[in-house]
Amino acid sequence: MGATKTEEFTLADITIAKYAKALGHPARIAILRILLERTSCICGDIVEELPLSQSTVSQHLKELKEAGLIKGDIEGKKVCYCIDAQAWKEAQQLLQVMFGKYKPCDTSCC
Repeated sequence: MGATKTEEFTLADITIAKYAKALGHPARIAILRILLERTSCICGDIVEELPLSQSTVSQHLKELKEAGLIKGDIEGKKVCYCIDAQAWKEAQQLLQVMFGKYKPCDTSCC
């Protein structure tokens, strides 16, 4: 989607798409699961738990951070990552609203 078309959509739609894109890879889901099990995590610890290289994990962390789902603080030569509570809550609320609007079709339309 071209950048010039984003004004055609609601802010909620754009935000949901941003979160969905970040959630659209199994490695990112695995990273989020690791972070949810802990209150914070150093990047090297994440690499040890996944069958991916350091550079690949770093790229996935970057995508999650750009979407706002995680935060990262520099601690010396390492970066400590954690879930961004505010963005996590926003994503949860937006997705719940969207999924909550589903109503089963009362005919055999599909």
